[in-house]
Amino acid sequence: MTAGRRSRALGWLLTSLGLAAGAGLWEIVGRETGAAFMAPLSETLLRLAELARTGELWQALASSLALFGVGFALSVAVGVPLGLLLARMRLLRLALESYVAILNATPMAALIPFILSLMGFGFAPKVLVVFLFAVFPILYNTVEGARSIRPELIEVARSFRSTERALWRDVLLPFVLPFALTGIRQAIGRALVGMIAAEFFLSASGLGMMLQSASQSFDTATIFAAILLVTLLGVALMEFGGALERRYAAWRNIRT
Repeated sequence: MTAGRRSRALGWLLTSLGLAAGAGLWEIVGRETGAAFMAPLSETLLRLAELARTGELWQALASSLALFGVGFALSVAVGVPLGLLLARMRLLRLALESYVAILNATPMAALIPFILSLMGFGFAPKVLVVFLFAVFPILYNTVEGARSIRPELIEVARSFRSTERALWRDVLLPFVLPFALTGIRQAIGRALVGMIAAEFFLSASGLGMMLQSASQSFDTATIFAAILLVTLLGVALMEFGGALERRYAAWRNIRT
């Protein structure tokens, strides 16, 4: 077995042991505490299976995924092109990058009451919440990638009389893409938080409504089942984002 394979096998072993220890601790703590405080892992999995069997889980998941998909797609469609535009227009970037950094650090949940008063209830304001949670990490990372482009790369391209289109294709896009993909991966988790927040504080629907109704009835098994599902969904989506980043931005790890 090569050193690389031994390292990967050891990583998988340690990860499996860590997950097993966490699952065991969850089960023990859940059984030793009151039912109103925490449900053990076994009861959580049984409730998850029951919700799946009755179809309630799939209805809630479909509603939440529709909200997440629309909001996240809009954030990518706006954040990446706008970030690339700022990458090329230096004066515009200098004028706006402070606002991008400020908005990226702003707790977007604080804007939900304002969005509610402005747009009311419905699907559109919830999409806006998910969009606001996700777009600024994408935009911020893309702009940071633009700032890190070495000026000599542009100068070399210009010395070869590259057209504007060639400059975008051969210099800007390849250099900024890894940063944009990093922002997209980071935005996945924030979009999921925005999804739950929107379903909690705006019109209740999907997994947010499931969490809300379960918390009102002190149904901790359903609460932890919904949390576990959102967590697994987030891990799967971030792994997918990481795979895209490794596939299309592997050169960043070896560049000098």
